This record gives sequence, structure tokens and C-alpha cells, in this order.
Amino acid sequence: MLRPDNTALVLIDVQGKLASLMHQREELYRNLEILIKGTQVLELPILWLEQYPQGLGPTIPEVAALLEGRQPLAKLCFSACGLPEFRQALRQSNRRRVLLAGIEAHICVYQTCRDLLDQGYGVEVVGDAVSSRTAENKKTGLDRMTQAGAVLTSVEMALFELLRVAGTPQFKEIARLVK
Repeated sequence: MLRPDNTALVLIDVQGKLASLMHQREELYRNLEILIKGTQVLELPILWLEQYPQGLGPTIPEVAALLEGRQPLAKLCFSACGLPEFRQALRQSNRRRVLLAGIEAHICVYQTCRDLLDQGYGVEVVGDAVSSRTAENKKTGLDRMTQAGAVLTSVEMALFELLRVAGTPQFKEIARLVK
């Protein structure tokens, strides 16, 4: 089970030129917003990555504004695990469970997932906060990740699993987010 003391959010490549091409992009943007705000309420570490920002552009403003004060890790490798700075930041977070969100499900999210699993991390892919340019590629990416051992979750399922109980100030904030 996800717990705030064992879980980190890894946000992959939600960048302008690419993000604008995603299948059901408005739903993706909204779910990413809820997920990021919810993990901030729960004080989870957030590792934020950008793929070749010089070519793909920066993270979309809807997401970047939520991460003010943080800097993305730029990468050329498809898997975040190919970036030493990412591996170091994840190790320093002392978290062994990872929530994966971002794009594209069948490329960077998939390859990051596989590498994290190979390194012994528990991986939960937030299915409604990942996408690809086509529905088919998103489905294929999700299928391959679950076949490899990742768990599929959703924004609401992950946030309420992390909460565990109602009636707290954190519960009230997250309940407002998902309405």
C-alpha cells in the first residue's frame, strides 16, 4: 500500500509541444493538476523531469505553475533512470514506492517504470494521469507496465490510499480537489 512516508511522485515530460498532442489532453491536464496538488498536501517528494527541453519546450504552464520553486531535471534518455541526478534524488528521498505520471505512456513512462522495477522499487502507474498521442499506444504502455509488475491506479485511488482516513485537514483539502 502507498503511504506518505514511503512514496514519491515522478512526473515525466509534460511539455508543451508534446503535451498538446496527447490523447484526451484536457482530462490529462486536469488529472495531473489534482495529483500534484494532492501529493503536495500530503507532502510527498515530487521528482519532475523534462525530455530534451530545447526541442520539446518547457513543461506546460498548467503544471509548471504548481511546481514553483522547483527545477525540472532535463534528460535525453527516455528512462528517467538513465539520468544520474534522478537516481540520486530518488535515493535521497528514501522512498521505495513510486507513483508515475506523465507522457508518453509507451515510451518514457514505460521505460522509467521498467527500470524502477528492475531496481526493486514498487511502481504504481497513475492511469488517468498518463497519456500517449494515441489511445492504442497508451493502452499498450499500460498493459506492458502491468505485465512487468507495476500496479495500475488512478488519481483518486492513489490519493485516498495515501490518506487512509477521513476527517483530517488533509482529507478535506483532497476531497475539495477531486470534486
